[in-house]
Amino acid sequence: MGSYNVLLIGSGGREDAIAWKLSKSERLEQLYTAPGNPGTSRFGTNVTLNTESATDVITFVEEKSIDLVVIGPEKPLVDGMADRLEEEGIPVFGPRREAAMLEGSKEFAKQFMDQYNIPTAAYRSFQGGELSEVMAWIREQDRYPVVLKADGLAAGKGVFICEDAEEAQKRLNQMREEPALKAASGTVVVEEFLHGEELSVFVISDGYTARYLHNAQDHKRVGEGDIGLNTGGMGAYCPAPLMTPELLERIDREIVVPTVTGMQLNDTPYKGVIYLGLMITADGPKVIEYNCRFGDPECQVILPALENDLLELMLAVNEQRLDEKEIRIDNRYRCCVVLASGGYPEAYEKGKEITGIDEVDSEALVFQAGTATENGTLVTSGGRVLNVVGSGDTLQHAISHVYQNVEKIGFENAYYRRDIGAKGLRRLS
Repeated sequence: MGSYNVLLIGSGGREDAIAWKLSKSERLEQLYTAPGNPGTSRFGTNVTLNTESATDVITFVEEKSIDLVVIGPEKPLVDGMADRLEEEGIPVFGPRREAAMLEGSKEFAKQFMDQYNIPTAAYRSFQGGELSEVMAWIREQDRYPVVLKADGLAAGKGVFICEDAEEAQKRLNQMREEPALKAASGTVVVEEFLHGEELSVFVISDGYTARYLHNAQDHKRVGEGDIGLNTGGMGAYCPAPLMTPELLERIDREIVVPTVTGMQLNDTPYKGVIYLGLMITADGPKVIEYNCRFGDPECQVILPALENDLLELMLAVNEQRLDEKEIRIDNRYRCCVVLASGGYPEAYEKGKEITGIDEVDSEALVFQAGTATENGTLVTSGGRVLNVVGSGDTLQHAISHVYQNVEKIGFENAYYRRDIGAKGLRRLS
């Protein structure tokens, strides 16, 4: 069978969950995470490495005899890290740049879906257009809400749902004025607002074979009842009661197969995880967005449900033998609640001492995201600080379990939504 040295790139809650799952593999020899966080250090060695430099990563791979590089976040994938590593003969889990553009460019993704008749919202893109041009078109359509999307990567904060023309103008100004958004908004995509319920579906692909991993429901808005600004995600639960065998078959036929086949036909076979952000409308499933990696915080509920050896699945993808594998998922529910810094997704303070992690029960999981250590003390260092995951035989049990443990953890100005999973409960009632 052999044992493997693995380098995991990333530093968030997603990477802590991946590190946790990889650490359970009998095939793992040594795990390095760059840069990692205090949570990932529980499962291997954190290393200081310039992960934006392919040269530095290649040097580290050679020095440590790394057998597989796992790229967690979207930016290095969109920047072509997988391409550079594969050119050096280094095995990688994660798509090459041209395939990762499904997430890297909203306009590319919409054109791809048009090309292969994949259901999605009607749209129009404006390349470097004047704000007046965008607003003139929005006013001409006179259909609200309307969705504005920055074309490029914006850390989950480049999508705005606008209820009227005044809000659309405000958000367009924000997209052109805020430095982090401006870089992603050279092209602006304007979409019709889809009515329905959101569903996240995760697929693993070796470029030719695709296997359904699991589904989850994310909670993007910062406020309870799904109000306020979009965030990177305030919580998730799985499986979603919205999913049925009939719906899954339709998603596979209308979306998964055309996506994987389309990537092949474009000579950009997709190797890695495909995140399908879907809206289940009265007309059926439609794609809101693609992500080219595990979602965050959906990853934190999906990986605990996966009974397969994650490292073995990743190796099968790299070696194009996913057709040999069957995905095994347990039958439990899981719920993840994000503990965030007060003020997130806008301005927030850092350096707040975190207490109570050691008090959670043995069945709960705590994945670290925006954390650091200062003089031996665990402190906050980001907007989304911790991901607490509970489980149960029913969705209600999973929700109750997670909130019992969330209440044991604290830091100054901690904020979390208290309604994660409530939509699922309503559907079950």
